[in-house]
Formats: sequence, structure tokens, C-alpha cells
Amino acid sequence: MADEKHGASHRDTAPAPMRSGVEGLEWPPILTGRAAVLAAFLHQLEQTQWLSARDVRARQSEQLALLVHHAARYSPQFQDRLARAGLKPDDIATPESLTRLPLLTRRDIQAAGGSFYCTELPSDHMPLSKTGTSGSTGEPVVTLRSEATGLVWRAMTMRDHLWHRRDFTTRLAAVRADVKQPVRLEDWGAPASLLYHTGPSIGIPGTMDIGELAQVLARFKPGILIIYPGVLAALTRHCRAAGPPPLALGHIRTIGETLTAAARDDAASYWGARIEDAYSSQEFGYIALQCPDSGLYHAMAESHLVEVVDAQGEPCGEGEIGRVIVTDLHNFATPLIRYEIGDHAERGGPCPCGRGLQPVLRRIVGRERNLILMPDGTRHWPQVGFKWFREVAPISQYQFIQTGREEIEVRLVAERPVTAAEEEALRTVITTALGFPFRLGFTYWQGRLPPNAGGKFEEFVCRVSAAGT
Repeated sequence: MADEKHGASHRDTAPAPMRSGVEGLEWPPILTGRAAVLAAFLHQLEQTQWLSARDVRARQSEQLALLVHHAARYSPQFQDRLARAGLKPDDIATPESLTRLPLLTRRDIQAAGGSFYCTELPSDHMPLSKTGTSGSTGEPVVTLRSEATGLVWRAMTMRDHLWHRRDFTTRLAAVRADVKQPVRLEDWGAPASLLYHTGPSIGIPGTMDIGELAQVLARFKPGILIIYPGVLAALTRHCRAAGPPPLALGHIRTIGETLTAAARDDAASYWGARIEDAYSSQEFGYIALQCPDSGLYHAMAESHLVEVVDAQGEPCGEGEIGRVIVTDLHNFATPLIRYEIGDHAERGGPCPCGRGLQPVLRRIVGRERNLILMPDGTRHWPQVGFKWFREVAPISQYQFIQTGREEIEVRLVAERPVTAAEEEALRTVITTALGFPFRLGFTYWQGRLPPNAGGKFEEFVCRVSAAGT
């Protein structure tokens, strides 16, 4: 049953009425087709978010049992996975017992080939579409999405808009890696335009020169900006130096990359806008959304089972950082069950907002490749001393590429040439913060540092395996 206090609060701040699907009948609106299905699902999500964590767990168990029985019947790879573990579907039909199943990796999916997918699917889940990861880990995989998982994606997109009370009538600009040239639309596109009359939008290439990006935004004047954290940081630096474009941003929504606390604070301070982050992946869609009340991240527990485990596979406690393991409860085409996605996150405590969506994550830390490899073979999240960089030299952007056990390339963008004395001072700051006298090679770049092949920017990348040199 929904919490009456929260329910009333959200009714008081409800957005404009939905758009009607019946000509001439605008209020109350009558929705039809895909819009009606989406609206009905969103109504259910408004209720389920206020369930207790215990009740959410019980509902997850019901859905998980259906999923594992289907996968055991129709996925040859999952059948073999169960057999090798000595398990039957009923043995892993609850979130607690599911931990008996060994983890699924990218390599497992690649090795399975076509036998990974389910050979049959309920008719209501059709049609299917393919999606591929960017391959930024060096291990790209292809997954199948069904109509059911598409509905979940659309609903969670809308949940994010509604949680953060974004004004659908305002202008929206989205910077994305898959956009080749600026594209203007009369509305926001699906799913928002299925339900609401929205303002216009513009899609902008993530590779656009920052100066040109600032000009495009100045001309379009968006109220909402969707952008990669790395591009946002570059845009903030550019506008701080060259003068801000005439923007009245109410919301900045970050996507695709790890949003650091420093990047969040810098952008929020400069733009005076709310910075709202989301944790998603190509394989799963939305995994966790930032709480509109606390800023913590709620797992989308109606659609995904999320675990955070330590090196031994045990659940992490509050404040501990561990590997993120995800199960897609609605994908009956691609059995992504206990899939090790490659990310690390810090487990949070109970959220004061009252939502029962668990687990709660305090922050998304990054990928395995973002860990530094120390000479003794240990790995951890690197502290590089960036807070002191600008006290030493006018550094506007940095990136670290670990190329050997004791070698790191330091890529820098500076506002003017860095002197030998400043470089030496930077060397001292960095090696002190890292806790080891790594051999640092400095390289200097113009403009901004490039993202990876997937369009994402990472501040630290380790290119050395634990067994390598």
C-alpha cells in the first residue's frame, strides 16, 4: 500500500496533464495504445516504490522464479550453467538462494554464442531488438531486448523525469555519442512525448568542439541539459574562461560515465543547476536512479536484482566498495542472471525518503580498468592529488594511463605551457597522493582529452593486467 504522506506530496507537484490520444478530448485525457500501457505501468511504479524492502523482496522472488524456470527450459547455456553448479531452478528462485549460482561474465556470453539466448519467448514479449555494448572493456557482447524490457526502459526514463520534477514544456538539449550532427526536433521524442506535450529538443554530438558546443547551447537556450560528465567538465572550464553562454539551466542530467564528486560540485557551483545522475548500461538500461530527496542511488528493484559483493563474493556492508552484480528480471530473451557487469559501487545505508527500492548505493565508483595496479600486485581506487593541481599549474583537464607496474602516462591540458619547475611540483603531488614513486611521463594536449571508442571519458585507465608487467 502506498505511503499516504508521500502520495499526497507527489500529487501536489504533479506535472501538466498527459496528452490525450482521442481527438477533441484533452481533459481528462484518454490515452491509447503504447501511451496507455506506459501510463498504466508508471502508475504501478508510483505504488511499488513505497513498498517496504521486505515486500519488494517478496515480489522479486515471484518474478525471479518465473525467469529462472524459463531460462532453464529455453537457454542451452543456462541449462549447462545450472548443471555445472549442481543446481535446479527451484534452488535459486529467491534473491537469497540465487547467490548459490556462480557469476556470469562477458567471456561466458561470448563463448556461448547463440546458445546463450532463449530459443522461445512468450508472444507478448515480441518483437526483439539487438543491442551491443561499446566494447570499451575489450569484451563487447550482444544482448537481445524484448518488448517487455523496452517498456521497462521507457517507464524508468519517465520515473527519472518525474522524480526530479522536470518541466516537460521546457527546451531539452542532449549531448550523445551516437549523434553525428546537431538534430533539432519539435518535441523530446519518446517516451516523454508519448505522454506529454513537451518543448523542443536538440541532439548534439559528444565529439563537438567545446567552443562550438557552447555556441549551439547559447542559440538553443535549453532549460534541461543531458550530457556526459567529461563533456560537462570541459564545458564548465571553457565557459568559466570565455564567459558563460546565456543559459538558464534548471537541470543537468549526467549519463554514461562515472560522475565524480569534484565534477558534480564544480558544475553545480558554476551553473547553479541541479546535477542529477543515473546509473545505466547497454545490457540493462537503468540499474539505479538518483533519489530526488537524498541524492543516494536507488536500485530499480522492480526490474533488476542488484548485488554489491566483495572480492570473496560476500555482500558488502554500508560504506564498502564492491563489484556490481545484476539480474534482469524481465529479459526472457537474454538470461542476464547474476551478471558481473564490471562496475564497482559503494553500498549505502537506508535512504530517509522511505522508498523500499534496495539496495541503496552511495556512489558509482567505476570499472575494474579504473583501478590502479600497485607494484606489489594490490589494486585500489587511485588518489592522484587533483585538488592541488591548479595550485601548482593552470591545469584544466587531466587523465592517467597506467602502462606498466611502475609507469604512468600523465595527460594534461593546460591553459598555458607548463614550466619545468611546475611539472616537477606536479610530479611530487601525484606520487605523494599515489603512495609510490611511479615513473611519470607527461604529455600535453590541446583543447580537451578525447573520450574512448564508446564516447566515454575516464580519468584513470589501467592497461596492465595483474599478471603483466
